[in-house]
Amino acid sequence: MAVASNSLVFFTHGSLSRPEKLFQALPSPSLSLPGSRALFLKFTHRSNSALHCSLNVPESTDKDSPIETRFPAYPTVMDINQIREILPHRFPFLLVDRVIEYNPGVSAVGIKNVTINDNFFPGHFPERPIMPGVLMVEAMAQVGGVVMLQPEVGGSRENFFFAGVDKVRFRKPVIAGDTLVMRMTLIKLQKRFGIAKMEGKAYVGGDLACEGEFLMATGSE
Repeated sequence: MAVASNSLVFFTHGSLSRPEKLFQALPSPSLSLPGSRALFLKFTHRSNSALHCSLNVPESTDKDSPIETRFPAYPTVMDINQIREILPHRFPFLLVDRVIEYNPGVSAVGIKNVTINDNFFPGHFPERPIMPGVLMVEAMAQVGGVVMLQPEVGGSRENFFFAGVDKVRFRKPVIAGDTLVMRMTLIKLQKRFGIAKMEGKAYVGGDLACEGEFLMATGSE
């Protein structure tokens, strides 16, 4: 039996009655396993009870590539021009730069690139630029609008409104230089009353920054 621990592999005495045969079974000091990298074994010492081998796995070469080439860009499902065709918002209140995922009638994921040039930073706050929580909520609601203002749901720009929020929590500050990634999911739609309920979560670098439940008014039938 072989037991791996950190950088050592121990072949126990119970599974190998004649350790010297291992050298005949491995003519070269390497062992390739299916679905893994080659394992380079260095025999350190041999005794009557155990054979000890050091394991030397080549390190990843990701760090060798420049940092600017390691991370792919977000995909583009809807660019800013397509978003402007759906949402009625305009500067300075259009807070969705790109839609990176869209499931018709179900959900959308949008991003907001937060920069020091955003017009709210001079006052919030001059010495510590933090995106206001109410604007994070508004940006998430606009991503929800991308879902609601589509034929699959039937909302229209003329009678679509942000009706309310519930259970909103801010988990971490969003600052200049961050990319806010927002997922909005439709969880309940009552076309008869023109009310939709959505679940929203916003992330920065994979960390949850804001979450809550959103009510949208689409107009009754």
